[in-house]
Amino acid sequence: MPKKITLFTSILIACSLIANSQQKPLQQLQQQFVDLRFGMFIHFNIPTYMNQDWADPDAKAAIFNPTSVDCDQWAKAAKSANMTYGCLTTKHHSGFCIWDTKTTDYNVMHSPYKKDIVRQFVDAFRKNGLKVMLYYSILDTHHRLRPHKITPAHIKMIKGQLTELLSNYGPIEALIIDGWDAPWSRISYDDVPFEEIYHLVKKLQPNCVIMDLNGAKYPAQGMYYTDIKTYEMGAGQRVSKDGNTMPALACLPLQKSWFWKTSFPNEPTKDPEKLVNDLIKPLNNADVNFILNVAPNRDGRFDDNALASLKKIGELWHNEGPEPTLPKLDAPVISHNIAKNKPSNSSWGDDDNIMDLANDDDFTTSWVSNTTVDKPWWEVDLGKETAFNTISIAQDKPRISDYVLEYYHAGTWKPVFNGTNTKQVKVNRFKTVTGSKVRIRILKSDGQPSIAEFGVYNEVKGQR
Repeated sequence: MPKKITLFTSILIACSLIANSQQKPLQQLQQQFVDLRFGMFIHFNIPTYMNQDWADPDAKAAIFNPTSVDCDQWAKAAKSANMTYGCLTTKHHSGFCIWDTKTTDYNVMHSPYKKDIVRQFVDAFRKNGLKVMLYYSILDTHHRLRPHKITPAHIKMIKGQLTELLSNYGPIEALIIDGWDAPWSRISYDDVPFEEIYHLVKKLQPNCVIMDLNGAKYPAQGMYYTDIKTYEMGAGQRVSKDGNTMPALACLPLQKSWFWKTSFPNEPTKDPEKLVNDLIKPLNNADVNFILNVAPNRDGRFDDNALASLKKIGELWHNEGPEPTLPKLDAPVISHNIAKNKPSNSSWGDDDNIMDLANDDDFTTSWVSNTTVDKPWWEVDLGKETAFNTISIAQDKPRISDYVLEYYHAGTWKPVFNGTNTKQVKVNRFKTVTGSKVRIRILKSDGQPSIAEFGVYNEVKGQR
């Protein structure tokens, strides 16, 4: 009888693994994410021992020396606030890994602690009925993975570390990536190829949503280089509580900063009532999942004042269940922009708002058509015959409605789109074509047409 039970249990586990590996539609995953509503961010790493949020990249692993890491306390504290998940900083900007990685000696196993904290975290949160997410920084100052210094070995390390995190710790609901394409990190999606990393994550964990924490560069109405729109409120980023139409994440620390400081036990946290009434509830109503950071101290436990604030939040906030169904969204743009900073041309532009501003990788500037032009056009010269299958048009305001997209091949302009699209960010996908130029002819607009960014991409198909 024991052997039969063991075999039956093994079959159930195998079936569960197969079910979990089947990829759900992205829109379903986005809906599941916003339905989670509220969770816990946990910043715990080398900066915990330096009284700063950014650690010395040459700090020794020996300073990471917690005496009583208690992930079960973290999980129970999250439950007391009625949170639905936790997200742990597996590696912050200084490159110290708090799991048993084989990619570098700069990790927790080479510290005095010598235990895998990621393992303890995922086990404790799952045991307490909470879902699990992970945070990972692309910027890595210890390993000199920073602007103008990135090598193939760095890319290999990133892929190796993400493979470990997404292969050894069971289902990961979401991966929050930081330090990528941000003004302060200056590591572009070309320096570390976003599309390659995106497909690696989806291959390892098909139902893991990817969030780039530095998405404020991109328009609120478009999904660029992320599955979920992100807003770091501590950095001044704000999501519209009235006009948001995208699945989103907003984050803020309960204390005055992300990592623990020696002053925290004797300082008040943010007011639980204000957090609930001014942030969590109204943001939830706008399809925003709110994640509140709580910083463990140097022992690896939450301070009493943080625990009290979380309990109070739980008295004031309760999960009201699934959010309204999200609108149908375009799949995110994840590929290299072939048109970026390439020579461009246009019909008469308005004063200083010339054609170059439509593909300068800056969504705050625009090419603006002169009011006297009846049928304006804008084009980009790719320099040679180039394959592509996606074009995006982002506008400052959704004025353009009817337009034609064409590509220049073998001495002829050929159409790939001719119709109406009233969205502020228009993503046009089609069968792969080859051309040396791409053009938009604007047939109808509500007022003076403009283009903030015109993107051309050759997306890898069949891997979403």
